[in-house]
Amino acid sequence: MSTNLEEKPCPPGPTAEELTRRKFLERLSVILFGFGSLILIVPTVGFVIAPLFKRRPEVWRRVGAAESFKIGATTAVVFQDSAALPWSGVASKTAAWLRRLDQATFIAFSINCTHLGCPVRWLETAELFMCPCHGGVYYKDGTVAAGPPPKPLPRYQVRVRNGQVEILTNPISIAH
Repeated sequence: MSTNLEEKPCPPGPTAEELTRRKFLERLSVILFGFGSLILIVPTVGFVIAPLFKRRPEVWRRVGAAESFKIGATTAVVFQDSAALPWSGVASKTAAWLRRLDQATFIAFSINCTHLGCPVRWLETAELFMCPCHGGVYYKDGTVAAGPPPKPLPRYQVRVRNGQVEILTNPISIAH
C-alpha cells in the first residue's frame, strides 16, 4: 500500500553548542534588563523617600526692633525664607503678620491661607484676616471664622533677643 505520506526525516535537533549559546544570550538579556531596571528604579525610589529624611531648615530671622511695634497692632514683616536657594533672588523673601500683645509678647501668623495658600491681608477695623481669593476669613487669633480654610493660620515662633524681634523661620505646610 502506497501512501502520499511518506516519512520525512526530522530536521536535526540543536547541537550542544547552540544550546549553550542560546542559554548564554538568555541569561545576558535577563542580566541587562535587571541592570537597566535598577538604573531607573534606584533614583526614583530615592526621589520619593528622600524628603522623609531631609531636615527642615530653621533659622531665627530679625524682623525689627521691639520698640518699633505698637502694642495691640498687627504689622506685616518681611524676612528671608529659611529654605531659600542662592539663586532665588526676590523670590526668597517671605512675610508674616506680627502682632505685639504686650510689652514682651509677640505672635506671628503665616500670610498664607490654609485653603490654597493665597496671601491673607489684615483688616484693622474689622480685626480679621481675609483671603480675597476664595473668601476665607480668620479671627485675630488666627482661627477660622468663615469660608473654605480647613485649619487656622499657621504660627511662627517669636522671641525678643537683645531688643530685636526674631521669628523662627521654617517651611510652613499649608496642605490639608
